[in-house]
Amino acid sequence: MLTYPHIDPIIFRIGPLAVRWYGLMYLLGFLAAYVLIRFLARYRQLDVTSDQVADLLFYCVLGVIAGGRLGYVLFYDPVFYFNHPWQILAVWQGGMSFHGGLLGVVVAVLWWCRHTGNRILLTGDILVTASSVGLGLGRIGNFINGELWGRTTQLPWGMVFPGAGPLPRHPSQLYEAVLEGVVLFGILWLLHLRRAAIGVPFFAFLACYGCFRFLIELVREPDAHIGLLWGTISMGQLLSAPMILVGIVGVWYCWRRAMQP
Repeated sequence: MLTYPHIDPIIFRIGPLAVRWYGLMYLLGFLAAYVLIRFLARYRQLDVTSDQVADLLFYCVLGVIAGGRLGYVLFYDPVFYFNHPWQILAVWQGGMSFHGGLLGVVVAVLWWCRHTGNRILLTGDILVTASSVGLGLGRIGNFINGELWGRTTQLPWGMVFPGAGPLPRHPSQLYEAVLEGVVLFGILWLLHLRRAAIGVPFFAFLACYGCFRFLIELVREPDAHIGLLWGTISMGQLLSAPMILVGIVGVWYCWRRAMQP
């Protein structure tokens, strides 16, 4: 069994202001996204200015927050928020959904492309590649916070997380950091280097993330207030299954379209 490192979630304080590792991970993710979007835009010939990239990231941030919160409300705890609607805006109390955030970003990108005249799928190809870095960093932030731990395990790398009981558990946050961050970025980066058809990286992101998340949910502790749906699958798996299907169909369609004379 490995020892959980017990890293203080707060890096330092300046008066009442606390700078946290989780927030730093988000900041680094957005900075990395800005640099990668600028580079890939030149490489894949997406006509954007630095101001337009900044606007795109700003709208995506809004999409992540609004979509992630609404997704959590609708997918994970609709009964509670129906009875306590004023709590919907209390994002500082936690409760964000990746799948809802993804839908929010899609809406933001559609709006941005409509006003800038850029191609939607090419923009999506670039954006999902840049976002994979932030996904990996975000999971590291979850690990530092000691949240979203895995199920109990007897494997030698199991860890006892604070607040999760005395039994060792899978460090599922690190599994996700590797698969959804490092591995996913490597796959998408390789597709760009090979000049994959427009749309292929975007739909490959959906398929790969959906597969990775579906597999990791097998060792990730399900939400306590939901448990396993029908005693079999988690909410994360239920929401990831359509991503896999749409991703596979989308890759096939974009590849076939590119092969046509």
